[in-house]
Amino acid sequence: QVQLVESGGGLVQAGGSLRLSCAASGRTFRRYAMAWFRQAPGKEREFVATINSSGGSTYYAGSVKGRFTISTDNGKNTVYLQMHSLKSEDTAVYYCAAGAYGGRMYSGYDYWGQGTQVTVSS
Repeated sequence: QVQLVESGGGLVQAGGSLRLSCAASGRTFRRYAMAWFRQAPGKEREFVATINSSGGSTYYAGSVKGRFTISTDNGKNTVYLQMHSLKSEDTAVYYCAAGAYGGRMYSGYDYWGQGTQVTVSS
């Protein structure tokens, strides 16, 4: 069992930056691919970024590539999402996820956090 707790969300002006954190419980953190998804009001949850269990491979949605960076600190059992050049369309609840399969699909993840709100004002 893995429990995930996100933090770092908030209100930021367009063009600004935020860093989200996701603290994972359990000693099996290194076995899972980690990802960030987001869900805006009235929209489906969408993939943002993923990193494999070794931390050596990352993949991003086209809408965030070049602006967002996903990384892990295995010593702290934490995954981060550094976000730069934020836009109003980045406004959403951001969810951390862990899964043995990984990938870009929702179904590839077995564990989810409760989410953290990111609001970008224009």
